Amino acid sequence: MERVDPMPPSDDVGQRADAYAAAPLLNCLLREVAQPLPESGERRVYRLPGGGRLLRVRGERRPTEPEVHADGVWQPLGHADLVKLVADELRRHTGVSNDELPIEMADSRDAVAALLTARAGATPPDDPYLRSEQSLITGHPYHPAPKARGGGPVTGWLPYAPEAHARFPLVLLGVREDTVVEEGDTSALDALGTAPPGYRLLPAHPWQLDLVGRELAPAFADGRLVRLGTTAFEAWPTAAIRTLYEPRRDLCLKFSLDVRITNDIRRLWRRDLLKLRRTDTAVTRAFAGIGPSAAWLGDRGYRTADFAFEEVAVLVRDGLRGRLLPGATPLLAAGLAEGFHGNPLAAAADPKAWWEAYLRQVVPPAVAAFADHGVVLEAHLQNCLIAVDASGTPVQALFRDAEGVKLLPDVSPAAGWERLVYTLVVNHLTEIAAALAEHHPGLDPWPAARREIARHRLPEIAALLTSPTLPGKTNLLLRWTGADGADARYLPLPNPLLGG
Repeated sequence: MERVDPMPPSDDVGQRADAYAAAPLLNCLLREVAQPLPESGERRVYRLPGGGRLLRVRGERRPTEPEVHADGVWQPLGHADLVKLVADELRRHTGVSNDELPIEMADSRDAVAALLTARAGATPPDDPYLRSEQSLITGHPYHPAPKARGGGPVTGWLPYAPEAHARFPLVLLGVREDTVVEEGDTSALDALGTAPPGYRLLPAHPWQLDLVGRELAPAFADGRLVRLGTTAFEAWPTAAIRTLYEPRRDLCLKFSLDVRITNDIRRLWRRDLLKLRRTDTAVTRAFAGIGPSAAWLGDRGYRTADFAFEEVAVLVRDGLRGRLLPGATPLLAAGLAEGFHGNPLAAAADPKAWWEAYLRQVVPPAVAAFADHGVVLEAHLQNCLIAVDASGTPVQALFRDAEGVKLLPDVSPAAGWERLVYTLVVNHLTEIAAALAEHHPGLDPWPAARREIARHRLPEIAALLTSPTLPGKTNLLLRWTGADGADARYLPLPNPLLGG
């Protein structure tokens, strides 16, 4: 089934880019700041408390056609006007000014335009897994600037963009042996080529080398680093952009990338690398007791140089073949919500049964890891793969990214549970449920979700099913007020599980 474009049909790339970029920005504004008014027709109306203005939109999951009421009439807002409105409202609402975020919002919209243009002339991968990873034109549906690429020129980042169906060879470096820092199993890196005597192989992301080239110039000059050409194969960037996959070798590598994407600069930070083995070991042990229908894609180890620890770090992740059930096809959960050619969510002949199968694969591993092993998975859409059988029915969930995992008692049980509820229920299940209901009108996905969650007997579950609210992350306010990207802040959202 072809991808269902949630945006209005138009031959104008600019209008389509406006619509794509406006949807997540509106989602943030409506969730975090605006006050809904009683429904009055096909458009939903909100009051903006900072100045009392009225805003209305069409649709719910991906709101479109924003209009503001001024001078007695409803006036349409293009993306640039919407950015100005949001910035003005946030200044009034928070008392804080921010000159950077509006620029990121505009950059995100311009990136979408560049991606739409590039996709029109690109050939998508044949592999449905790669298609799902490279499908995210909207990206994070509740972030004000999900496609911003650090403000750099399009020519600098577009060759490496998964949304443009990019693929490219890796740069091979030799790092002098006495400067190598590594931990865990990095043997996959040594199979990429041949290093000269006294050196070890270190693959590099070409975009990262462009970004940090000046910092590495002294190391190239004195021989601590040498260039060894490029790999004989091309790798595909996944939804995470800095994580690349080469399917024939089943090779998955994660790199540093000195670019702000959503809330964070995407470096492999020293603090995270140094605790990687402890975290990954804990998650691996947890999944050993969960059962064969769930899998953890472990972060095996990392290699870097002591003089550029974060800048040139590369992390080796488990490939898919050794973790997948026989005959199953993995798909990115975020891609199921976004849509791509061959999306089984859209094509499900029995959406109720499909959803029940989905819940059986996703919910139990995340709950068991927390309840039985003190492991808080970051179970959001981009960190979860759903494997389907030949009929498109979910048969397995695969989780990834040790960097985002929390362990008890490093965080309190209450904080860990709140994080799990946000990533699993609010970020993940809510979005898949909405996409499924959008494709299959009349389906109410929440009774089945409530039944699946209720099967797990722990006090937190009982509280979850009776709470009037769930925690929603405030990405717009977080970015506007300049909070640390890892410092999650939540506001209460209506709980769809209540009485479902």
